[in-house]
Amino acid sequence: MKIMTCPVNGPRNISEFAWGGEIKPSPDPATCTDTEWVDHLFLEANVAGVISEWWLHTPTNTWFIARRNTVTDEILETMTVETFFSRRSEPQT
Repeated sequence: MKIMTCPVNGPRNISEFAWGGEIKPSPDPATCTDTEWVDHLFLEANVAGVISEWWLHTPTNTWFIARRNTVTDEILETMTVETFFSRRSEPQT
């Protein structure tokens, strides 16, 4: 049985989770073209390596972020959305 750790609900069976897509910048829907908006919604970079992704713990409707290696399918880390975005706003040393 594969386990994923929800940062709010702890270790759970992977069947309780739904993948929400890669984290990527959103275009401005008021100024982008229809093609740019469709590409943002439906296309993924499909990077081989470590990426950050949206995940949903479906029983509790809890969205969070997971860092996952797409080559090995290993989940390296999970964190709340707040933690992820606070790390991105911190100065890099």
